[in-house]
Amino acid sequence: MHRRSFLAGALAAAPAALGATACGNGADSTAGSGGRTQLSYGMWDPLQVPGMQKIMKAFEAEHPGITVKLQVIPFAQYWTTLKTSMRGGSAPDVFWMNAPNLRLYASNDTLEPLGEHIRRDGFDMGVHPEELVGIYSYEGEHYGMPKDFDTIGLWYNKELFDRAKVPYPDESWTWETVYDAARELTDPKGSVYGIAAEMQGQYCYYNSIPQAGGYVIRDGKSGFAEPETIEGLRFWTGLVDRGWSPTASAMTDTSGRQLYISEKVAMNYDLSAMASMMYAAPGIKDHGGVAVLPKGRKRATTIHGLANVISAKSPHTEAAWKLVKFMGSKKAAEIQAREGVTISSYTGTQDAWVKSMPEFDLKVFIDMLDYAVPYPHSTYTQAWENLQYQLLGSSWTGHGDGIAKASRTLAQQMDLVLEREN
Repeated sequence: MHRRSFLAGALAAAPAALGATACGNGADSTAGSGGRTQLSYGMWDPLQVPGMQKIMKAFEAEHPGITVKLQVIPFAQYWTTLKTSMRGGSAPDVFWMNAPNLRLYASNDTLEPLGEHIRRDGFDMGVHPEELVGIYSYEGEHYGMPKDFDTIGLWYNKELFDRAKVPYPDESWTWETVYDAARELTDPKGSVYGIAAEMQGQYCYYNSIPQAGGYVIRDGKSGFAEPETIEGLRFWTGLVDRGWSPTASAMTDTSGRQLYISEKVAMNYDLSAMASMMYAAPGIKDHGGVAVLPKGRKRATTIHGLANVISAKSPHTEAAWKLVKFMGSKKAAEIQAREGVTISSYTGTQDAWVKSMPEFDLKVFIDMLDYAVPYPHSTYTQAWENLQYQLLGSSWTGHGDGIAKASRTLAQQMDLVLEREN
């Protein structure tokens, strides 16, 4: 009852807080000198600033009556700052949105519906992956224009593989191959582990769960009580149990990504968006590689990506739509792809990104689109994702069958959250 009351209070507060922010105008959306309209653009990744500046320059060249000012807010503060700025009337006219937050913002009328603009201008949303278009839709309405996408790949260290005389990963790999390789690659004397079995959704078990035939959320219900979903969790806890991965506690302060870059693990599941970070690490650039995810009962990789949305209270909705439409165009996508930071979502423009880091076989991230599954989300995604870390953490050792019990408990608590959405 205590947990039910706590969750009910937290969830009841979320819509009210967002509703209170849905007033006022964007502070930077004022007419500039010479009658030019100035739009503000909110984002969180400083690595993408150079690319965004080039895109904005191209946009302004086509729309001489509009200027765009970038607002870069670190991700750790982004959502809190966004809510505060909406409340205070200084929200960006256009800003980045992710899947976990889309429905929460859309359901509280803080985002401008894009459907009418799309239909009026005849914009073809089919140029972006169907899964992404679906993620950024709510109750049959479009709210976000896809910008880029991520899939998850198996990153590996060729030098550590060569040392252990293990063949490099390829499309033939299965879960069994991962286990065999992890055993051979683990070197206790050298403090090197075969793989990082991190308790992380997007990078790890959001991939293995559908590979096992399970699901995280479907039709407003949790899938964590399903045997197939539990099987997808056991793939990871089994690696910890056998000592072929660092323990969950060891990865609390040092992520699997950090362990991979520091060459303390030979394999790690990670985002396509991390390619530029890998490329900047001398050791990984020289002998790092990436392959498609190994197959479980079936193939799957999680697809996620960012979208551009418009504040419902922007005083310059038409100018903001022009920017969002341009950001969803082939021209903007090609500029973004050449920068090599993320995969542009516009079909046919990804080659520039693939070629930007020839040392890595980045095409694998594009190839996996054929069996990509959308990032699981609902209105209160953050609430039930927080429950995962609370309830699964103590069982991420692999000892006994604690993960099955924890997963079923998570399903019960998650369903309480999901009931509040109906």
